Amino acid sequence: MPYAPSNNARLFYEETGSGYPIIFVHEFANDYRGWDNQVSWFARHYRCIAFNARGYPPSDVPTSDISYGHEHAVTDIASVMRHLNISKAHVVGLSMGGFATLLFGLRYPGMASALVVAGCGSGSDPESREAYLRAATERINRILADGVSAIVHEAVHDTTRTRLLQKDPKAWDTYLRQLDEHSAVGSARTLRNFQTKRPPVYQLEAELKELNLPVLIVTGDEDEHCLQPSLYLKRVIPNAGLWMVPRTGHAVNLEEPAAFNATLQEFLSAVERGTWRRAS
Repeated sequence: MPYAPSNNARLFYEETGSGYPIIFVHEFANDYRGWDNQVSWFARHYRCIAFNARGYPPSDVPTSDISYGHEHAVTDIASVMRHLNISKAHVVGLSMGGFATLLFGLRYPGMASALVVAGCGSGSDPESREAYLRAATERINRILADGVSAIVHEAVHDTTRTRLLQKDPKAWDTYLRQLDEHSAVGSARTLRNFQTKRPPVYQLEAELKELNLPVLIVTGDEDEHCLQPSLYLKRVIPNAGLWMVPRTGHAVNLEEPAAFNATLQEFLSAVERGTWRRAS
């Protein structure tokens, strides 16, 4: 299996196709396989790299809390790129991966040519942040007590997820089966040290206003936790566009793969032609 080293962890990756590179960064409740529809499409013309975050087998599952967190996630993107001798790439992230992608653009702007930030910002709204943190603590305890089946049970009852069941039952079954293969230790430590300790997107305003990269922000209109943060990101990032997808929940790329691929392709093509410009 191919691995990239990063901060005392080995990260499994899968590389498909050739051409200009695209890095895909997965969400908390998925892994590199969640990008299969995108990799199958974009590998026709791009070099596609999807990797598993630390804590997600076959990547290493560190046992210490200090080995997890949003800053590790940002460095991990850079480490995968350096391991593959990639100096610059388009970076596409969803949810946890979307936040890591956003921070990557702030920390390593010279290594990114475009950012796609999907389903980002849950837990950021001040009025609901305490409830979000309490719920995360309860989730951690359930995962440690009941194993990864606790995450699967959550997904089955999560209204931001179940649109996928209605739209594509086969994709839903695949999603749940793959989710059930995750590591309880890795998931709990990721939740404890990434989701609960990452800053709300609103605290990044000064940095975001200076972000000059082309950015496409994506959110489903039924992903309530990410709607306001997505609007906020559109307002403060100078060269950002917002795509809000109707009747769609959290994982837009799974629910609407054809529309996601078409919109992503249009965005990347505009960036590459030099026609994705901020309003004058």
